[in-house]
Amino acid sequence: MIQNWKKLEQEISLHREELVDRLTDFARTDVMLFLSTDKKLLEEQKSKWLPIVNWVNQTVNADFKPTTSLNVPPVSKNFLADFKNYIRAFSDKEMAVFYTAALDMHSVLLALALVKGKIDAKQAFELSEMEELFQARNWGKEAIAEARRKAIRDKLVDAESYLRKCV
Repeated sequence: MIQNWKKLEQEISLHREELVDRLTDFARTDVMLFLSTDKKLLEEQKSKWLPIVNWVNQTVNADFKPTTSLNVPPVSKNFLADFKNYIRAFSDKEMAVFYTAALDMHSVLLALALVKGKIDAKQAFELSEMEELFQARNWGKEAIAEARRKAIRDKLVDAESYLRKCV
């Protein structure tokens, strides 16, 4: 399904502050902050996720700290204000893609990297689905999960195409 981006941009402009607040809160429980305890998966996450987390920390003056615990890692109070200000500056187009990608990937950090061109849609998808793809390699693929992943991948590619299109 191709997103109706112009309509979403209009909705974004109407509810911008509410979305900024939600996405900031969502960032604290980003999927990339919760690392696996499985040694093989943990090594893959460290090698592929930590560079993105570090990039976000530098870009937004944040202090995201990944953990293998189930407890939400703490962040500084300054971070919340800095992060909000950073995403407030997004255009409606950037915010539409950011919001959609963050929800689909369960990752504000990956959505930010996608919007700012640090990674492309295919990389964002692979990073967001790392644990599921790891499980599929070890235990086999399941048709419903494959269809869901394809839909997410296609939507991210569409989002990136829309974002990069000159208007």
